[in-house]
Amino acid sequence: MSNAPQTAPANPVVLETRDHRIATLVMNRPDRLNSLNNELASALNEAFTRLAQDESIRVVVLTGSGRAFCAGGDLAHIRRGRDSGDLKQLEPLLRSGMQMVLKMRTMPQPVIAAVNGAAAGAGMNIALAADIRIAAEEATFGQNFAKVGLFPDYGGTYFLPQLVGPSKAAEMFYTGEMIDAQPALRLGLVSRVVPASQLEAEVGTLAEKIAQGPKIAVSAVKRTLFGSERQALEAALENEVQQQLKCFPSEDCAEGLRAFFEKRPPKFEGR
Repeated sequence: MSNAPQTAPANPVVLETRDHRIATLVMNRPDRLNSLNNELASALNEAFTRLAQDESIRVVVLTGSGRAFCAGGDLAHIRRGRDSGDLKQLEPLLRSGMQMVLKMRTMPQPVIAAVNGAAAGAGMNIALAADIRIAAEEATFGQNFAKVGLFPDYGGTYFLPQLVGPSKAAEMFYTGEMIDAQPALRLGLVSRVVPASQLEAEVGTLAEKIAQGPKIAVSAVKRTLFGSERQALEAALENEVQQQLKCFPSEDCAEGLRAFFEKRPPKFEGR
């Protein structure tokens, strides 16, 4: 992870570095807390698709630039579509995320999420799609869809109950409240928590240890742990897209987005 990031000209929203057999992808919209718009979601999907086919890469690390991992969907982008009445504005963002998450789970290389800051909404679910998550002490996690009248996406309804159980997952989905790194560790959402200054080295050491291991055996373990769930995960992802597209045109979604930008509590009326 120590190489200086080199920006791919066509996709400046994702920085990619390679250190021998380890590829690091950095979500690079720091001014927007790496929130997801169509460009970033598509670039991540393309990068994971390409790396999955690269036999020289043994491990992929995903992290964010600046002070956040990923703050979820770009609400300014989502609000523009909602206010304009373009109800299809959201679908390309959902579809790119659906394919990216599926690729992360089924690609032969292990994926490590280095959660350097806030991982909210779809950003949290991208981290959950990784094989392993290591968090900085400053990291926070939350399923904050309910706060803007939206449905969990990017695999959240599939991954989160597996990790924390249905009851705790329901609480997180229903309230949208954020939790800190240590509670996330206790819940099993992350493997370890380290000081921010040590995150890069900690993840780099683990990635190198995995990269030095037996490629065939490691890939076979990943297929055994995650590969067999492809059909169920695809069904869950498709359901999330359909439910999200039903929530997007609701008055509750419009109110949630207004409240977010007006910095006030939303007043939902169930419409």
